[in-house]
Amino acid sequence: MRRLPPRLLASTPHARSRPWLVLRRSAAWQGNISLPQHHGPFSLRQRHLSRLATDPAGFAPLYAKALLSRPLSTTTLASSKTSLPPPNEAGERAVSSRRVVDPSTFPRLPFRFDTGIGLFAKRTPRPFPPPFLSPPSGSFSDPLSTHNRSRDRRPAYVGEQLIQGFTNGDDAVFASDYFICANDGVGAWSTKPRGHAGLWARLILHFWVTAIFEDVARQGDAYKPDPIANLQRAYEQTKEATSAPNDWQGTTTAAGAQLYYRRRRQPVSAAGEESEVVEPLLYVTNLGDSQVMVVRPSTREVVFKTKEEWHWFDCPYQLGTNSEDTPMKTAVLDEVPIREGDVVLAMSDGVIDNLWSQEIVTSVSDSLERWQAGEAKGPGIARDTLGSDSAMEYVAEELMEAAKVIALDPFAGSPYMEHAIDEGLACEGGKLDDISVVAALCRRNDV
Repeated sequence: MRRLPPRLLASTPHARSRPWLVLRRSAAWQGNISLPQHHGPFSLRQRHLSRLATDPAGFAPLYAKALLSRPLSTTTLASSKTSLPPPNEAGERAVSSRRVVDPSTFPRLPFRFDTGIGLFAKRTPRPFPPPFLSPPSGSFSDPLSTHNRSRDRRPAYVGEQLIQGFTNGDDAVFASDYFICANDGVGAWSTKPRGHAGLWARLILHFWVTAIFEDVARQGDAYKPDPIANLQRAYEQTKEATSAPNDWQGTTTAAGAQLYYRRRRQPVSAAGEESEVVEPLLYVTNLGDSQVMVVRPSTREVVFKTKEEWHWFDCPYQLGTNSEDTPMKTAVLDEVPIREGDVVLAMSDGVIDNLWSQEIVTSVSDSLERWQAGEAKGPGIARDTLGSDSAMEYVAEELMEAAKVIALDPFAGSPYMEHAIDEGLACEGGKLDDISVVAALCRRNDV
């Protein structure tokens, strides 16, 4: 649970109350501290099966069977590629009486992503309220609720548009062929009667994705990515959607990576002859302390990673209620040349607060090697080629599990613990938080 924007600190209970993070070693040895039982593998499986069953984008029929056949500890969701009605000539798909732009709007670009998602929620997410979910609101009817008694299967909408992405606790993630992102809602809003960080994270994600796809459809061949302008539009639309009479408060970080390409000329002979080369180019947007990282498994190195943006320790830059941060003023955009075979990760701070960068590189590289060698474990994991969403599902799952092990260990060393000690705070062990991973493999678009 991180800090709210500075303007709210005076009226907010202390946001660093983390009973599983700030521990006294003596108390633990005396048996006075135990980890919460609801994080056991059986309840995890039940919660994620419930999420699949109530998924508003219609992924349950595709992935529920695969998840059922996996070990009980498996909590990975597959790539969020929706199954919607065919697009019309303008590249739009009809939903109710309104239209939403679908990822198929993108032209066939030279490169694309294979994607997978790994999720672990530290607690049951708060149900989405009306009007984003139709009344009654007190029937455990969150479209992505992990409550295992939920019987409501209604999708979630903003206006009449189906809300894109996945909710994971206070996090929200999205994955497609050309864009991935991970937003992390600030959990301290749970102390406010009208606070709903998970809703803010999901709505900003939804409007961000929609703005990108609408730009592609409108600009056609003249399209050039402008993710910060798209995020600014999403921020303004989210403020409008959550203002009176709805009045739902919250803030969220945002981190996204959009895959595009560039053309450059390179010499091919001593006589000065040149040829044109097309290379993948990543447009990376960051605001706050979620992270986009590019890993090169072939050399086991970090090609690029975003830098956390904090007002001060544990108070990241954030979009939302009473925060003065805005995308146009605060967000950072990087253009990152990458290669085929690079793995792009969009992660909430539940990963980077528990794993150092080299541990992330090792997890990703080892997972890909095991996959290629046919050593991926689990009856529900299909043995497939590297160029598949299933490979990235495995990579995302393994990275999420590695972060979860540290998060649940009261004596583990962690980046968060070191940062806290540097700030003069008594802190030991991992950081129990929502852990969200989107893994995307860059490959040539040959299908």
